[in-house]
Amino acid sequence: MARRFLDTNVLVYTDDGGDRRRARLGLAAVQDAIESREGVISTQVLQEYFSVTTRKLGTDPAVARRKMQLFATMEVLQVDVELIVGAVDLHRLHAISFWDALILQAAGRAGCEVLLTEDLQAGRAIAGLRIVDPFA
Repeated sequence: MARRFLDTNVLVYTDDGGDRRRARLGLAAVQDAIESREGVISTQVLQEYFSVTTRKLGTDPAVARRKMQLFATMEVLQVDVELIVGAVDLHRLHAISFWDALILQAAGRAGCEVLLTEDLQAGRAIAGLRIVDPFA
């Protein structure tokens, strides 16, 4: 598979004991991204992962912290002002959420061809990125 960016939901599902299928698929996507050295995430994804998994799924913060360190063995793109401003433009142009636009901006900067997410239309191309739902 091509260089790919993993959205927050892919990481969060690795902790979802209520949906074993998605947990298994999320783990497989993360493992493949790490082993192939083609996976990319951003500081936004790490922050959202910690917030969602501890707040909504009840993951122990110490466990979430250790997993964040594992996820950070992928390339981690730092969110900066240029990405944020670009996300505003992408948000306005494509009528998508600001947070999804920020993910797309980060993926584009990292030279990714694919965005793994369940939040956007699978098969659609936005800003040069092919959207793939790893849970479909």
